[in-house]
Amino acid sequence: MKRTILVKVQNHSGMLSKVSGLFSRRAFNIHSLAVGVTEDPEISCMTIVVDGDNDMVEQVEKQLAKLIGVLRVKTLEPGEFISKELVFIKVPADARTRSEIVDIVKIFGARIVEVSQNSLILEYADTTEKIAELEYMLSPYGHCEIVRTGAIAIEKDVRPNGTL
Repeated sequence: MKRTILVKVQNHSGMLSKVSGLFSRRAFNIHSLAVGVTEDPEISCMTIVVDGDNDMVEQVEKQLAKLIGVLRVKTLEPGEFISKELVFIKVPADARTRSEIVDIVKIFGARIVEVSQNSLILEYADTTEKIAELEYMLSPYGHCEIVRTGAIAIEKDVRPNGTL
């Protein structure tokens, strides 16, 4: 099962290496890893998506928390967070297929960011599942070049009574 872990770290060089090294030393596979500075320029947030059971995730949490420079580790529970991924897709498009592709882009709410004589480049931010659906819908138009950011996530607010 895929699990999403948020790790707040001091914004210092080498932190990414420390965290990813922990995973590789223990032979845990990272499905996705995205890092960015937070509202505080001294702190970065890592969103790490891993495949694993509860025991593995608990072990990773404990080991991450021991690293110098790690400020907070939290595994997010389904329904308690919002997660999106950014993707650029270059799809072959000629005069005959361009309007069909534009229709698909509109249905998904993606954006066309570059147009050339032979292709379109799309920008789309959504869940991994929705991105896979868009890729599937574009597959009849030929081989697409795809680059992705990896997932980023944020916790939803919890109300005082413990509900979301």
